[in-house]
Amino acid sequence: MDLVSGYKGVVGFVFGNENSSNADSYVERLLDRISNGKLEEDRRNAITELQAVVSESQASQLAIGAMGFPIMLSILKEERDDVEMVRGALETLVSALTPINHAKVSSNEVQPALMNADLLSREAESIPLLLSLLEEDDFYVRYYTLQLLTALVTNSPQRLQEAILIIPRGITRLMDMLMDREVIRNEALLLLTHLTHEAGEIQKIVVFEGAFEKIFSIIKEEGNSDGGVVVQDCLELLNNLLRNDASNQVLLRETVGLDSLISILKLRGSAYTFTQQKTINLLSTLETIKLLIKGGPEAGSGKDVNRQTNKTTLVQKKVLDHLLILGVENQWAPVAVRCAAMQCIGDLIAGDSKNLDLLASKFLGEEPQVEPALNSILRIILRTSSMQEFIAADYVFKSFCEKNADGQSMLASTLIPQPYSMNHAPLEEDVSMSFGSMLLHGLTLGENDGDLEVCCRAASVLSHILKDNLPCKEKVLRIEIEVPMHSLGAPEPLIHRMMKYLAVASSLKRKDGKSTISGNSYIQAIILKLLVTWLADCPNAVHCFLDAHPHLTYLLELTSNLSETSCVRGFAALVLGECVIYNKSNDSGKSAFAIVDAISQKIGLSSYFLKFEEMQKSFVFASVDSSLMRKSFSRSSAASMADIEDVADENEFFEKKNLDHPILSSILDSYFVNLVKRLEADIKEQIVEVYSHPKIKVAVVPAELEQKSSESDGEYIKRLKEFVEKQSSEIQDLLVRNSTLAEDLAKTGGGFNIQSEPSDRVQIDRLRRDLQEASQKLESLKAEKAKVDSDATMYQSLATKTESDLRSLSDAYNSLEQANFQLENEVKALKKGVGVSSTYPDVEAIKAEAREEAQKESEGELNDLLVCLGQEQSKVERLCARLLELGEDVDKLLEGVGDDVGVGGYDEEDDE
Repeated sequence: MDLVSGYKGVVGFVFGNENSSNADSYVERLLDRISNGKLEEDRRNAITELQAVVSESQASQLAIGAMGFPIMLSILKEERDDVEMVRGALETLVSALTPINHAKVSSNEVQPALMNADLLSREAESIPLLLSLLEEDDFYVRYYTLQLLTALVTNSPQRLQEAILIIPRGITRLMDMLMDREVIRNEALLLLTHLTHEAGEIQKIVVFEGAFEKIFSIIKEEGNSDGGVVVQDCLELLNNLLRNDASNQVLLRETVGLDSLISILKLRGSAYTFTQQKTINLLSTLETIKLLIKGGPEAGSGKDVNRQTNKTTLVQKKVLDHLLILGVENQWAPVAVRCAAMQCIGDLIAGDSKNLDLLASKFLGEEPQVEPALNSILRIILRTSSMQEFIAADYVFKSFCEKNADGQSMLASTLIPQPYSMNHAPLEEDVSMSFGSMLLHGLTLGENDGDLEVCCRAASVLSHILKDNLPCKEKVLRIEIEVPMHSLGAPEPLIHRMMKYLAVASSLKRKDGKSTISGNSYIQAIILKLLVTWLADCPNAVHCFLDAHPHLTYLLELTSNLSETSCVRGFAALVLGECVIYNKSNDSGKSAFAIVDAISQKIGLSSYFLKFEEMQKSFVFASVDSSLMRKSFSRSSAASMADIEDVADENEFFEKKNLDHPILSSILDSYFVNLVKRLEADIKEQIVEVYSHPKIKVAVVPAELEQKSSESDGEYIKRLKEFVEKQSSEIQDLLVRNSTLAEDLAKTGGGFNIQSEPSDRVQIDRLRRDLQEASQKLESLKAEKAKVDSDATMYQSLATKTESDLRSLSDAYNSLEQANFQLENEVKALKKGVGVSSTYPDVEAIKAEAREEAQKESEGELNDLLVCLGQEQSKVERLCARLLELGEDVDKLLEGVGDDVGVGGYDEEDDE
């Protein structure tokens, strides 16, 4: 009754007392007719009415949850023979657990369906009872039971998963439903999809029950990718079984094989039509491919072996050909499918030399328009209007160039400059171009908005080709681009052209004096990323870059421009820093000191170092690791095409309030983030080193140091030595002071004030010198202590060895002594003529000795017993005296005390 009143209170709170009272009274009357009715027809009518009212009213749903579940479960348990009543009870329970669509329930209001699901799942006998109903012959009983279990697992998944695991043959009964009629099979498939989500134990049992064979049999029967939502449910169940489970992946590979999976990717028919459901089915299949390429869990043992085996098997089944058709060659496929296919290509070739070579050898198209697959992917990058497709195609080149020096060199070898007229031809004329010519074509287009975006995309590809490859950097550095004929200028290096486009992008970004978030908001960052990658570990590139003095001036302005994003300012600061740490020039205007001096004057070292901190705290760097992973498609997420359209419509997807364009999170990777961190540390260290040396090394000889006429040569030399020593001491003090200031500035990230008072500086220098001296003394003491410890350890080991040797010698000596003593005894025995028999002991003497010892021992025990008896006798006397004092008759109390013992003793003697 407490539960009923509690639920009635909830109903009254949510729906009002009047509505709740009406619903409660009506539901209560119906339940009374069902439980207490005498006529079967009346009970069936009542349960039919109850199902109808529960399916339409949330108040009735709460009421049935409060009062009706025990009655419904009783019908399912005790009235199995009455099929209509069982059907009605199941259908009523399904209605109680199904949300009413037309009722708008806010997030903070009570949802009756969820409450009822929680309440029913807590009933101890509910789950076993429902699973037992799956063995009934009636079609609707099995159908409604599966629907009810699906509603339970949707709202209370963990509780239902735990309950089914402890029920004997619980999973087996569900798997048997996959072989039932089509409607029941589909319901069972949906239930298993929910049930296997993040449930490792259930997944293993389902696989053991032959899930893979049944899944692919249903997919083939439904028409592979052309099938309906049932194919999607099958693929979702398959992905649940394979996700982060290496053993299930091995079972799939070694039992069913991957041929059935690859066949789903095959496009059938000449029209290549893509319905919404077909698109979702293909995306789910590509997700399966991606799971196999990924392998098992990150921390799992043997993950690399399993992943490599999966890759090898997939390639043997020609999955790369199907992925290229879907992602590159087929322009009718939806953008989401093309992107997912290219991401799978990138995962398939990453770190696999055989697959890298295989992709490089692939050709697409039909005669005479046949071209390498890499050319086709590059054309997608340069031509596509979809940002997501650009990111996916760029990922293919990133994976292709990662730790693939031969592949980078192959691509770089095709970079041959074209005449100016060819460079500025429309993109549609690039069909017959080589890879390098097409890339240079994209890099050297005009200065309008659209062309700059193409240039930016080409720059991203070029950065992958140059990454960690010094020969490629040197080769591309020698490429010179022709200028228009009317300008009469000399050809300029490609790196200079990139700086020119960087400045143009900055001018296009600010229109009417305002910074706008448009397609250009990421162009500067990607071009700067190319420069950072190009200049890293390449002094010749730094020298070429600094040949044009305006480059340094523009970078200084870009770094200090607060209207730019934090990433742009940070990348510009990195390029400036690379011009310091990789600078081998001795020219006064291009040396490392000149650049550091310019940074100090134009920006300030404190502000300069702060650029790195601001960049690494930005939205882009914080979200690099959390790459944009595609969520799996389910019935709920694929109810409309919105999910796919959101992927394809990058303009809405990237519309953020943050100034840094979110596309940079996809373009940047962990390698570049680590490069930035390494460069930051090297830049700070190099600036300290530069500040520790004088700007201009000039020998200063004052006029007063000239030799005086009355001064001898010895006195003159002595005075020169004193002057030199004094000057050297002052110079060293200045260098130490300069170095400590730079170190403080680098460590505090710009928090140290260079314009501090001279007295503070002197005090800081003195303290730092004292600290250095103390550190040196500490190091020397540590070295001495280490030497002493080493000597002590050596002597200890020597003593241990000596002790062991002495112990061995002592044992040997003792054994010799014992042998000698034995030999002497034998000699004495032989001399006295004692026979061999004398060596045997005298048995009689031994017996006499043993008898004597036993007698002594028995006498000792007897004495002890007498002592104990004496003690007991004294206690008895004292007790008797005490009893007499108390007026007790002692003799009467002692009568018969020894009789039992005596009798027992006599009896024992008689028995003996």
